[in-house]
Amino acid sequence: MKHFLRVLTQFLVFLYCKCLWRGLKFIARKVTGRCELQRICYNNKPGARRTLKIESSLKCSKNELLQSAVSVHPDAVEKTIDDIMALKKINPDTNPQLGISLQACLFQIVGYRNLVLEVEKLRREPYDCENLGHEEMLLKLWKALRPESPLTGRISKQWCEIGFQGSDPKTDFRGMGLLGLHNLLYFAEHDKATALQMLHDSLQSKLSKMSKAEWEKKKFDKAIGYSFAIVGINITDLAYSLLVSGALKTHLYNVAPEMPSLVHFQQTFCYLMQEFHRFWVEEDPCDIMEFNRVRTKFHKRVLKQLKNLDMALCPHFTASDLHLVNL
Repeated sequence: MKHFLRVLTQFLVFLYCKCLWRGLKFIARKVTGRCELQRICYNNKPGARRTLKIESSLKCSKNELLQSAVSVHPDAVEKTIDDIMALKKINPDTNPQLGISLQACLFQIVGYRNLVLEVEKLRREPYDCENLGHEEMLLKLWKALRPESPLTGRISKQWCEIGFQGSDPKTDFRGMGLLGLHNLLYFAEHDKATALQMLHDSLQSKLSKMSKAEWEKKKFDKAIGYSFAIVGINITDLAYSLLVSGALKTHLYNVAPEMPSLVHFQQTFCYLMQEFHRFWVEEDPCDIMEFNRVRTKFHKRVLKQLKNLDMALCPHFTASDLHLVNL
């Protein structure tokens, strides 16, 4: 019975999408005198609400020009909008705002696609200790987080002081490649005070919050602090998964007036780092062994927030030089 209902539901959805929906679109155009793209632009405010609907409309269109519009090169966006206006027989002189609105949406759509490609390229690039550029970035990270403690050597246990697992950080970048290093360095340089405070907090043990007797009674043998750099790489993975799944479109379409860029992604990472730190403190885990549980719970909370189409993960940190809130 359940299988039959599932099949029936799928059939009705298919029927709606293929027949009824197209019929309703035809009737709506005749009644309003506007095509679907016009109705979306006129009935939805700029941002995720408008751009997501424009993106869906283009992708679901039977017309090849409209389908391919979401994957054009940024340099071809203006011409593509002109072609769409001509296809829909919309006079740009009598509808000047429509072309501007469609162009803004399409820039966001192709910008997001290009951002995914750029982030994926960084993620796939492994850290190379023979690459001077890579080494310089790593040393900059140390200087930003430990400005008063000179590094005694490239291979050193000192790296553990900022949250790496061993004496050579390159082994910790395997999962996220250069993307993890880029994000950590961006955070350390553009919101240094917050990064230093988080590093300091991450090194604190639960012993500082309770008496020695309470500690021994509960048999805590590990610090509740976390490894700052390792958590940064983990949060990079979280931000990456939000990006490639499309969940981050809500945020980026709301905060990037034109094309989302790598800087927008890095600022989102900074926000997620701060929010995870707060969440970690609220959860009050017994030790680092609870990290995966806390991370999973935090991930679900962010996903829930992003389901709100008006949501912008507004970072409250000093690196907000791109005016991220632009609703």
